Amino acid sequence: MKKLALGCGVLAVLAVIGLIVVAIAGAGYNHLVGLSQKVDSQWAQVQNVYQRRADLVPNLVATVSGAANFEKSTLTEITEARASVGKVTLDPNKAPADPAKLAAFQQAQDGLSSALSRLLVVVERYPDLKATTNFRDLQAQLEGTENRITVERGRFNEAVQAYDTAIKSFPAVFYAGALGFKEKPYFTATAGAEKPPKVEFNFGKPAAAPAAEKP
Repeated sequence: MKKLALGCGVLAVLAVIGLIVVAIAGAGYNHLVGLSQKVDSQWAQVQNVYQRRADLVPNLVATVSGAANFEKSTLTEITEARASVGKVTLDPNKAPADPAKLAAFQQAQDGLSSALSRLLVVVERYPDLKATTNFRDLQAQLEGTENRITVERGRFNEAVQAYDTAIKSFPAVFYAGALGFKEKPYFTATAGAEKPPKVEFNFGKPAAAPAAEKP
């Protein structure tokens, strides 16, 4: 009887330990799921702001193309850059797990950023555009969108950092991979990425006089 009681006691202890392990594992799994969903949520926000910028491009091109003798090559460049962005299709609701795919997405978006910056430099040679309401509206919308892109990319990277840190930490490091939790890639920093592109339309502002050379 004593051996039977002892055996039952051991089984009871093991059962309790098993339940504790299952509870801890379940809590850990749920935590990783929450972090993964946070990354996906932030990715959707990134996609939204990039799409908003892409939607502004046709209006921008239509507005500046109305100026007399506007450089057609510049319009062609920005139109092609927008088309390149459209060719990189990723799931808008699920963050990419492949670093190469995220890099291709970022490269296309950065190409559109560069084309927009060059377009706005060229536009400054056409002061008549300054008086148009459409252009003033585009100025405000572009500034706001570029700021949102910077903010949402930063938040996405923060969410990815929290998730990647969690799957590499104890005890998740022992089971995260087996349960399908893989490391997710970040947006990489580019030159000037610490601040959004500057959007200015000071067409009528005279250029600063060059400093006099010292004899």
